[in-house]
Amino acid sequence: MMTKKLSFSLFFALVWSLSLVAQTTVVGEWKTIDDETGKEKSVIRIFKATNGKYYGKVVKLLDTSSGENPLCTKCTDDRKNKPILEMILIKDMVQSGNEWKSGKILDPEKGQEYSCRLWVENGKLKVRGYWGIFYRTQTWYRVSE
Repeated sequence: MMTKKLSFSLFFALVWSLSLVAQTTVVGEWKTIDDETGKEKSVIRIFKATNGKYYGKVVKLLDTSSGENPLCTKCTDDRKNKPILEMILIKDMVQSGNEWKSGKILDPEKGQEYSCRLWVENGKLKVRGYWGIFYRTQTWYRVSE
C-alpha cells in the first residue's frame, strides 16, 4: 500500500514539474499582437536550433492588410525584399535562467532590428525590443507547444 502511494506521489510530481516546464518555455507557436494597434499580426514558431540558440520564424500571417505575403521592403540585410512568411524574425537568443536574451528581433514593417529579451509570465510571452535605453514590450499568446 505504501509503495502505491509513493509511486502515485512520484508520478504526480513528475507530471506537475513537466507541466511547469511546458508553461515556462518559449518554444512553441505564439500569436503576436501589435502593441500600438492591438491587432493580431502573425503566428511565430520559436524553436531551439542545433547550435543551442533560439530562433523565431513567421509561420502564419493573420493581418493581410498589406497583402497575402508581403515582402520586407524596408529590411537592410539579406532579408530585403524577401517574403515575411517563413522569415526568421528572432535570432541568436540564449537561455539564461527564466529568460532568453543576447539575440535580436526584427520589426519587418520598419526594417529595424533590435536587441531582444523574452520571458514567460502567466503563460504569456513577453517580448521586449531594445534600442539603446529605450524599449518596447509586446505580449504574445501561446497557440501551441
